[in-house]
Amino acid sequence: MTPTSLAPDQAHARLHELTVIDVRTSGEYASGHIAGAHNIPLDHLDTALPVLKSAAGRGELLVVCASGARSAQACATLAAHGIPAATLTGGTTAWSRHGHDLHRSADARAVWPMDRQVRFVAGSLVLTGLAVGQRWATARWLSVGVAGGLVHSAVSGSCAMARVLARLPLNQPRATDLDATLAVLADSDDLTASGQ
Repeated sequence: MTPTSLAPDQAHARLHELTVIDVRTSGEYASGHIAGAHNIPLDHLDTALPVLKSAAGRGELLVVCASGARSAQACATLAAHGIPAATLTGGTTAWSRHGHDLHRSADARAVWPMDRQVRFVAGSLVLTGLAVGQRWATARWLSVGVAGGLVHSAVSGSCAMARVLARLPLNQPRATDLDATLAVLADSDDLTASGQ
């Protein structure tokens, strides 16, 4: 039976036998990922379900994100489709904190992690609501709305702002990147089926 989560040191010791799926945005992935991880952003997970089901049949899947929240959500989606997977406890943040390396491509563009993007946009909206609210009092409701959204996000474990920001071009994978990732995972199926 597949464990539901692996601590960074446990995952590091078993890395050679795990298929690692990184569900962060392509920009986050490019800025530093576990060597050998395949990038399938969370909002593209449904597209990859058939390939991931086959990959899970070959061996255990380890799902990774920055903190563990998105990977836990991805694992729940996979489980709902009968695909066993474990999440990396604490995500790539904990992985780095435990002294394990993250791979960065030489040509990678620097993109902030999603939680930092959310904090920047939320803070900017709150400040804008307060500043404009000095002249037009109703603009303060923007700040109230953002604060309410942040509280809801903390309580529910989901973040509508992160879902919106994930759709920005800088966070989107090129279609060819996602197709290439799925092809690599599918080719692994072909090699396994042929006994190679």
